[in-house]
Amino acid sequence: MAIPAGQAETAALLRGLAGADPIETHISAVFLGTDTVWKLRKAVRLPFLDFSSPAERRRTAERELALNRDAAPGLYRDVVPVVRRADGRLALDAPGEAVDWVVRMARVPAGDFLENRLPDGLTPALLDGLGDAVAAWHARLPPLTRDHPAAMRRIALGNADSARAAGLPEARVQAWQDTMLAALAARADWLDARAAAGFVRRAHGDLHLGNICLWQGRPVPFDALEFDEDLATIDLGYDLAFLLMDLDVRVGRAAANRVLNRYVARNGDWDLVRGLPVFLSLRAMVRAHVEATRGRGDWQGYLDAAEAYLRPAPPVALAVGGLQGTGKSTLARALAPGLGAAPGALVLRSDEIRKRLQGVPPEQRLGPDAYAAPVTAAVTAELARAVAGTLRAGHAAIADATFLNPTHRDAVAQAAGGVHFLGVWLQAPLAVLEARLEARRGDASDADITVLRRAALADPGPGDWLAVDATEAATALATVRQRLGGKTHEMKTGRDPFGETA
Repeated sequence: MAIPAGQAETAALLRGLAGADPIETHISAVFLGTDTVWKLRKAVRLPFLDFSSPAERRRTAERELALNRDAAPGLYRDVVPVVRRADGRLALDAPGEAVDWVVRMARVPAGDFLENRLPDGLTPALLDGLGDAVAAWHARLPPLTRDHPAAMRRIALGNADSARAAGLPEARVQAWQDTMLAALAARADWLDARAAAGFVRRAHGDLHLGNICLWQGRPVPFDALEFDEDLATIDLGYDLAFLLMDLDVRVGRAAANRVLNRYVARNGDWDLVRGLPVFLSLRAMVRAHVEATRGRGDWQGYLDAAEAYLRPAPPVALAVGGLQGTGKSTLARALAPGLGAAPGALVLRSDEIRKRLQGVPPEQRLGPDAYAAPVTAAVTAELARAVAGTLRAGHAAIADATFLNPTHRDAVAQAAGGVHFLGVWLQAPLAVLEARLEARRGDASDADITVLRRAALADPGPGDWLAVDATEAATALATVRQRLGGKTHEMKTGRDPFGETA
């Protein structure tokens, strides 16, 4: 969508300051200078926004600044007027009558925008950083009260209307709308409960890869949705779902799965998975009609995804146990993307649960008191509760712990209820495990060789679980996948985002 004729003079001014043509979306033009960026809202009216008046463009520019500058200090600078001077010429932030408003920002190198790093630039550390960044953003937000089911229904109907306005096939849009409304109705009580529990907040609202960059060395969301408070006052799971959908479609399910699991590891919100089929589908439909409005042919893939997310695969439950260093977490991460509903199974790791219950990041080491029997009992109880809740929500779960205590194995097996359950016991020579622990860096496990040797003396063996030789990680992965058989499913995996084998 071109810059409206009434803003041509403003665009010419900004083009002169930047020294180049802008990067355009259907609602804005972004002019990139050497060290400064100017963002101009287009004077357009669309089904979901109205920027036709200068007053509204000013209001939303100032709202954008307020929403984003705390998350990324220094990235957002200010909002300045475009004024007509006494000599009739336009200027920025000078005496005269304001005719438009622009957001002024710092220049970010093109390679630091995450969508410019697809797919090979999304390293394991960066994917974990994404989960951390979104969890931190969400933690700062105050809960809000609203009729959550009614709001989600309005969002769904608005998306269907926008899809029709963009020219998407009517029969498919209507079928999607009918299925979506039925899925939302089935989750109405859950949506109410989420709102009552404080998970509805004034969130980012537009959290896709194009709106995340590296700033001062870490991933930072920016350009939060500023023009519609209703569209951005949403369940935090729905906010996260835009990023998960974008990763799933554009990079691969493994990348989306890693971000989901890191996010849940940080805040413990495993309950959000009940909403993922509708949340992901809504986000894919948003992208479908936006791409169609822009005249891009890839709207078809997003429409396909919007339909597919509403047909989730059934859940499956796994438990992966074994001595320290057997590769439990690596195996769980490799299996998770291919299990159950998008974007794959939750990996519920006892080491991460322990850190979260202690109020520290996963990689921060804990002292001996954090491994006392009462703490371990609380960790095991939370692990079983999370497995049971995840499976009841229709989502696959993998429990990752040593499971040296047979009662812990019983607890997770019982948590699976009637869902297909497979217990996997990894084993390898002690010398192999010691070498792995020596090489381990930046992991949630605090186990060292002393802990391993003490545990090895009490190794209970596989019992009735599937015994798997974990000496070669790839062989172990193949063995478990073969045993799972039809419980795994085909997916777009993209490049291995872990930089590791199972």
